[in-house]
Amino acid sequence: MTHLSDDGVASVVVLGPTASGKSDVAMEFARRRAGAEIVAVDAMQVYRRMDIGTAKPSAADRAEVGHHGLDLAEPDADFTVAEFVGHVERSIADIAARGARTVLVAGTGLYLRALTDPMEMPGQWPEVRRALEAEADDIGAAALHERLTRVDPLAASRMEPSNTRRVVRALEVVEGSGRLFSSFGPGLDHYPPVPFVQVGLRWPRDLLARRIEERVHRMLAAGLVSEVESLLASPGLSRTAAQALGYKEIVEHLEGRCSLDEATETVVRRTRQFAVRQERWFRRDPRVRWVEIEHDPVAEVLPVLEELAR
Repeated sequence: MTHLSDDGVASVVVLGPTASGKSDVAMEFARRRAGAEIVAVDAMQVYRRMDIGTAKPSAADRAEVGHHGLDLAEPDADFTVAEFVGHVERSIADIAARGARTVLVAGTGLYLRALTDPMEMPGQWPEVRRALEAEADDIGAAALHERLTRVDPLAASRMEPSNTRRVVRALEVVEGSGRLFSSFGPGLDHYPPVPFVQVGLRWPRDLLARRIEERVHRMLAAGLVSEVESLLASPGLSRTAAQALGYKEIVEHLEGRCSLDEATETVVRRTRQFAVRQERWFRRDPRVRWVEIEHDPVAEVLPVLEELAR
């Protein structure tokens, strides 16, 4: 693994739940640090043409500051954390070779841990996965989660019963490898010291909920429905990509299962729930320096980040 500080220039990580303003903070920090480049640590921004609903950086931002970790796969591919780590490690090595600083913007906790801490990645067993996916269609993710609870209770406790993708993946590893899914990696409750800075953004719950609702409406105004229509037309969405917040609900609307207003309400509700889970995941890590946000994430976080990253 390429360590985040192998070049002698400490990397920084800006993390937090969706709509917290972490991308704006990272962008302003990179502007002020000549040569700094941003790495997006987001499980859905890896997909090409999934731009509006994943809140990818604008073309102007990407032209001004180098960005990595984006547009790595077609939307019909099941992109894995191991593939992500491989791509990003090469990017980090290239950034280091240029003598630049890496700024990671992290919304997906597992992807960040796979980068910051050595992690053993389980293999893949496509036939097992296909059988489990068919079973999930038949009996639902909750029933598979009950099975996972019996064979690997620790892994089951770390995921929502409704998260089909994660439940299927855990059972695929258990059945394919004969090992517990929870046995891979350093252990999610193990946090060894790391020689780089991690700063987290935390909003009062009500203010973050309002920001999430406003962002969902901005995405719809920017053309999210048309983006999803285009993705469904070609090449389609993989099971992984189809779970992306905003996309799943708009697909349901386009299939006639709900009105656009109902889909919008569901996106807002699920995104708020997701933000709570993101914060809970990140809050476990004692290495993160948290900044309580009241009004302006850039103005309030940047001085802390610049002080810590000297």
